[in-house]
Amino acid sequence: MILAALLAASASIAVAAPATKDQLMKPPAGARHYTISSTAGKHGDIWSWTMPDGKSAYRMSMSLRGWITEDDEVITPGPDGRPIAIAIRGFTDSGDATEDFRVDGSGVAHWKTAVDSGSAPFANKRYNTYGGPWLAGEKDIEALVAAGDKGVDLLPGGHASITIGQRVQIDGPQGPKTVKLAFIKGYGFAPNPVWLDTDNRYFGFAGVISLLPEGYEKAGPKLTEIQNQATAAMVRDIAHKFLAAANRTPTLVDHVLLFDSVAGKYLPDRAVLIADGKVVGVGPAGSIEAPAGASVIDGRGKTILPGLWDAHQHVGGDWNLLQNLATGMTNYRSPGSDIDEALSIQKRRAAGDLLAPDGKISVIIDRKDPLAAQGALTVSSAEEAVAAVDKIKAAGLWGAKFYTSMDPAWIAPAAAEAHKLGLHVHGHVPARMRPLDAVRAGYDEITHINFIMMQAMPQEVVDKANTAARLEGPAKYGKDVDLDSPAMKAFYAELAKRGTIIDPTLTVWEPLMTSDGTSISPEYAPFADIAPPAVARGWKIGGYPLFGGLTRADFKKSFDKMVGLVGKLHDAGVRIVAGTDGYGLELVRELVLYEEAGLTNAEALQTATIVPAQMTGMDDRVGSIAAGKTADIILVDGDVSKDLRNLRHVETVFLDGYRLDGAALREASGLSGMPK
Repeated sequence: MILAALLAASASIAVAAPATKDQLMKPPAGARHYTISSTAGKHGDIWSWTMPDGKSAYRMSMSLRGWITEDDEVITPGPDGRPIAIAIRGFTDSGDATEDFRVDGSGVAHWKTAVDSGSAPFANKRYNTYGGPWLAGEKDIEALVAAGDKGVDLLPGGHASITIGQRVQIDGPQGPKTVKLAFIKGYGFAPNPVWLDTDNRYFGFAGVISLLPEGYEKAGPKLTEIQNQATAAMVRDIAHKFLAAANRTPTLVDHVLLFDSVAGKYLPDRAVLIADGKVVGVGPAGSIEAPAGASVIDGRGKTILPGLWDAHQHVGGDWNLLQNLATGMTNYRSPGSDIDEALSIQKRRAAGDLLAPDGKISVIIDRKDPLAAQGALTVSSAEEAVAAVDKIKAAGLWGAKFYTSMDPAWIAPAAAEAHKLGLHVHGHVPARMRPLDAVRAGYDEITHINFIMMQAMPQEVVDKANTAARLEGPAKYGKDVDLDSPAMKAFYAELAKRGTIIDPTLTVWEPLMTSDGTSISPEYAPFADIAPPAVARGWKIGGYPLFGGLTRADFKKSFDKMVGLVGKLHDAGVRIVAGTDGYGLELVRELVLYEEAGLTNAEALQTATIVPAQMTGMDDRVGSIAAGKTADIILVDGDVSKDLRNLRHVETVFLDGYRLDGAALREASGLSGMPK
């Protein structure tokens, strides 16, 4: 009765038009204040307060390197404390943030967002919002703590629970404070760390980006280190299980289709023998005898190939590294990782305490600026940039990655120092530089196709490339770029002559530029049915907000030009390496887009096998299947020569010669089955 009186809502919800920043709520004086920060500085704020009618209000304002989020949220509590109405307004870089949730008088919940709508009995469930200010999640934390071991059923789907662990003391504006580390399950592929106060109420979260009460920002690195140690303990047992001696016995795969990555062709009916961590022999089917105690796999209908590379994988998450293996990635190049976390990964992997691909790691260098990259080594002069390069070399890492807020004048001396030390030089193109300027200043490689497109952008876009203009410029003008103009052809030719490598990451821009909220983008759709419901729902986005009278069709035309640009680069002899800048799940879609750009099936696959191995200097060990090489190999169900999408059907992963079951890897990493 009380519920019906509070909410006499209709069965349908009419969602308001997207709110502008000026239309969003203003936090009152005395509102609780959290900050969004990283080692690079502050990136935003979230406030919360209780309204006169008892509703809870939240307001979030954030700029991450020019990507803007401005939204607010009002939560109406029901008699049992569960929200019975939620209203979110505003916008993010993924589109309109408008979201409404209501429970009607008959106990049926209704929700509508920019990407979905639905209804279901409210019963004992709790609505999981699609978006909204991050701090509003504290209400869900309270419910999970109260639920204990039984957890909470979620709408539109899923189940969540929380486990509370160790106590930690940190310093803050009121002196020492005790907080507790907890892990939440059900909202992501793996347990997510969160911090509670001594009353088990939400305190904040820490990581590359931290959300902490104002005054506690300096505690972020300490909390991150502690939660990383706790995560490492969780994954250690998984690694020991898979890296057992029983999984390193010899294996013969016979009568299999083999991808020869060096020659760029498929060889039918082959045999491959793996033993002692190496490829022992490769030959025609039936020509190799299996040694005593070997596992023999019938390869008919399957393809064997070098383990895949993601050349744009920001490593740091132990669970994500495990999932990378599950999807066939045995190697990576990280274009920007925290030094301490990178060294921890390498050490634990070598000790057999972490199940992860092997690879090379760069560190980001950026100018001290509000738009600096989170997690970067920030510098204020050319001398400091050179010193940052020296620090990377001293850590034993592979490359230096320069970022968009760097002073263009600092690139040449810092790149020269990196080359003197044998480091790879790559990165975003700094504002006020075009890609050819960066290459001439010392870049070996340019990351992201939008920065290649900067060569043809108006000067006002180039000058603001450390803001959202790095997407908005190509989105607006890309569709009209003549990829065959003399200037562009000369550009491609110089890149090829200099041996410049391009890391396009097309799958970063595809969902932002082409999504309209009606479906999940192609890179994620094959995983939607086997991912946690909350993750799959988050993959459905409304796309980057339109502006300046442009339409989604205009954005799609500009994205098509980006795809075409990859083809033009390849045709000119520029080396392409495949990377995702995401989970890694996007990798196969990245290769399919290269096929659409004009690369052959084999050429596309080379960008994720032998080419990155050559780029990192690891091709003497990995990147191809040949006698004497490390057995970093995958066996997939299906004929990859006919369809690159068969790469998703991983049956067996050989990592340093260990024979790992694909289904078991998927289950351990949060995937509930084989992707489509």
